[in-house]
Amino acid sequence: MAEEEVKLNENVETTEVVEAEETFAKSGKKSKKHIEEVKAEEERQARKAERAAADAAGEKPKGAKPVTRPRIERRGRKYQDAYKLVEKGKVYTLKEALGLAGKTSPVKFDASVEAHVRLGVDPRQADQNIRTTIVLPNGNGKTVRVAVFAPLDVCKAAKAAGADIAEDEEFLKQLEKGVIDFDVLISTPAYMPKLGKYARLLGPKGLMPNPKAGTVTMDVEKAVKESKAGKVEYRVDKQAIVHIGLGKVSFGTDKLLENANVFFDSLKTQKPASLKGTYVKSVFVTTTMGPSIAVENLYN
Repeated sequence: MAEEEVKLNENVETTEVVEAEETFAKSGKKSKKHIEEVKAEEERQARKAERAAADAAGEKPKGAKPVTRPRIERRGRKYQDAYKLVEKGKVYTLKEALGLAGKTSPVKFDASVEAHVRLGVDPRQADQNIRTTIVLPNGNGKTVRVAVFAPLDVCKAAKAAGADIAEDEEFLKQLEKGVIDFDVLISTPAYMPKLGKYARLLGPKGLMPNPKAGTVTMDVEKAVKESKAGKVEYRVDKQAIVHIGLGKVSFGTDKLLENANVFFDSLKTQKPASLKGTYVKSVFVTTTMGPSIAVENLYN
């Protein structure tokens, strides 16, 4: 009996709500939904006014997000000290930037000095996908391990030229195990099909031999000597930026400048003929874990 009375009351209440809504809609006044929206907007404006008043009084409003510290303040003390040496808003000459890079290195080890150049090219266009190699006159300060995959007679000449690894079928057995203990891989054109099976292993690491990089060649001996002498490859990435290591802080300004001039001269020759706009948009020099230093555009 009690359950029937509860159900009856619920039905009565539902009927009253429906009738009230119908009466409201037929009254010629604004809809109930509109009035609710107006009320919500008034509440939002009231909260906004409350926050503004709290800000004016120096109080922290309820539910406010914590203020994030500037990025430089979240850096280590050594980085902050190095950052102070770089004049904000100043654009340095290439020589000044390379000299300052040595002073702003915050690490204890012999850091690399890098150049980062943002270009106005479209890497998706085949003729604007810049990729080439250069030989830095003073090297890049890194010990390069060179591997050669070629016939046995070529491997002997490669060994004499300074190759760390020069093998035939034995080399493939090492790749089969996933063993990679080299930085540059050089091969002859006839042996390239044998490396196709390992493209997924070598490709993502940038070790797959490529004619544009000079690592697919008949003159293996020359390629080995160049790689050992400081031959480096640079290419534009998906964001149209070229990254290259110019050497080590210990090189000093003059040697770094000599390497940098070779790089920028090479980059100038790579300007696509189809490019109508600005070729070089910005240039920055930095060290490993150090602050960036803006460099004047060498092509203006």
